[in-house]
Amino acid sequence: MTNKVVTITLNPALDLTGSLSKLNTGEVSLVESSDFHAAGKGVNVAQVLSDLGAEVTVTGFLGQDNQELFTKLFNEMNAIDAFVRVEGSTRINVKLVEQNGSVSDINFPGVNVGAQAIEDFDKQLEALMQDHDFFVLAGSAPKGVTTEHINGWIHTLRSAGKKVIFDSSRNALVEGVKAKPWMIKPNEHELSDLVGSPLHSQQDCLNAANTLTQSGIDNIVVSMGEHGVTWLADNIHLSAKPPRMEVVSTVGAGDTLVAGFCWGQMQSMPAKELLSFATALSAHAVEQIGVGAKSTARIKQIQQQVELISLSTEETNQD
Repeated sequence: MTNKVVTITLNPALDLTGSLSKLNTGEVSLVESSDFHAAGKGVNVAQVLSDLGAEVTVTGFLGQDNQELFTKLFNEMNAIDAFVRVEGSTRINVKLVEQNGSVSDINFPGVNVGAQAIEDFDKQLEALMQDHDFFVLAGSAPKGVTTEHINGWIHTLRSAGKKVIFDSSRNALVEGVKAKPWMIKPNEHELSDLVGSPLHSQQDCLNAANTLTQSGIDNIVVSMGEHGVTWLADNIHLSAKPPRMEVVSTVGAGDTLVAGFCWGQMQSMPAKELLSFATALSAHAVEQIGVGAKSTARIKQIQQQVELISLSTEETNQD
């Protein structure tokens, strides 16, 4: 077991989240409540892991002009700040959460990362590899960071025997997967991109995930929202369905699932316990605005209601 983990956020963001009854596209919409906080997929994962008891080191690229909310958050979670500072401001993303649970994301471009910053990050990663085994690389890439860079970093970590949990999308995901990260967590849309064909059913998702297990990725975790989570690995063919939740916001639920899986693996939880825990943690995330895992009692309560299903090898090997 280990409590030490590194989260990598190449393209963090300051999230401006507004809650409103209904978004009136092309017209004035009245926001009823709002929140402005440091975020980004890897930062969100770090927040949840910190709440669970992990010793977190955070790294990536951070704009030096508006870093105050990030440094404040890292201090609050007792995280070691290993971010490489770059010129300019970290992007602001706007998330509009409607009463019916619908979320509209407006994501702005990030900072421009130069060659010196990438060299500095390479050195930072090399140093962190000396005493960390778990690395979570999550989110998109800013300008200046290519899919080849992402592939290279995953390859470097994997070659050193590190467990890389990779959660991204689009070209970054497709290219990064070629480096065979230890775990990926696509949703059904991202899984479709990976296999290059549309997926119309849960069985299609199962078949696609099973295809990826043949490519050298140790753990495939497919998140399908209210339909639950499927985990395929060596001798593990499991699905989990959470209880019906009162959804406040789905923002951060996927990042929370990643954190749950990472923590469970770090603590060497048995497979069924790990899957039910990570599923419950993610389900709890939709009950709240913001990211975190403060209520252990509530998470345990949800975990007891998670339905686990063992998938037969026939189900996962259908053509």
